[in-house]
Amino acid sequence: MSTPHEPVTDPQAGHSPESTGATPEPSATSPARGDDPLRGSRTSGVWVATVGLGLLLVLLVVFIAQNTDTTTVRFLALEGEAPVAVALLIATAAGILITASAGTLRILQLRRRTRRDLKRR
Repeated sequence: MSTPHEPVTDPQAGHSPESTGATPEPSATSPARGDDPLRGSRTSGVWVATVGLGLLLVLLVVFIAQNTDTTTVRFLALEGEAPVAVALLIATAAGILITASAGTLRILQLRRRTRRDLKRR
């Protein structure tokens, strides 16, 4: 005997409610990934990323528009003038690159160690 949450297959007809177009009752547990019509997809991921990047771009434009005053930037023996927004964005990009390179080196180190450990087994 089936529970009220399971699709019932008619043994005489040989088909389930899904094949007849009938809507089965929702399951008490979460549906399997292939059964969920509202599951995420690559297209929805791209859409979310596009919207997120669009919002970030708008905020970046506002930041640049509000910080157009020129400032003197000194680094070691170098000196120059640049808008405040540009100086901050360059500093941010440099920080991101330094962090990414350190993270990349660590990932490569761990992969090398893992390969070496797997060969020993």
